[in-house]
Amino acid sequence: MNGNNPYAGQPGVVDAGQLEEVELTTDQKNALREAVANIVTRTESYLPDGYTVGSELGYGHDGPQATVAVRPPVGRAVSAGFSPSIEELTAGLDDEDREEVARGLAASAAVQVMNAVGDEIEPTGR
Repeated sequence: MNGNNPYAGQPGVVDAGQLEEVELTTDQKNALREAVANIVTRTESYLPDGYTVGSELGYGHDGPQATVAVRPPVGRAVSAGFSPSIEELTAGLDDEDREEVARGLAASAAVQVMNAVGDEIEPTGR
C-alpha cells in the first residue's frame, strides 16, 4: 500500500509530503489564461442573459488546472475542468477543443434550467 502515496519510492526522489512542482513560463501562463478567457467568452455567447459564467485557474500536483463554470438562473451549476500538459500550452490549445467545451457547458446549463422548470411552462415557439 505504500506505493499509493507521495512518500513512496527511493529516498531523496520526492521529499516526504512534497510533490514535484511544475513551473510554467510567463508565456505558458498567458496562453492558459487566454484559452480559458476564450472559453468563457464563447460560452457566454451561446447563453441568454441570466446565466453567469466564470473561471478559475490553479496549479495542482499534476500541473496547471483550469475550471470554467456556468450558473444558470435556476437549477444546478455545471463546470468543466482540464489540466493541459506543458506541451499543449507551448503548442497552443486547440481551437476546436475550446469550442467543444463552450458548447457543452452552454448545453448542460440549458438542460439544468429545463430540469428545474419541468413541463410547467408552455413553449412559445419551436
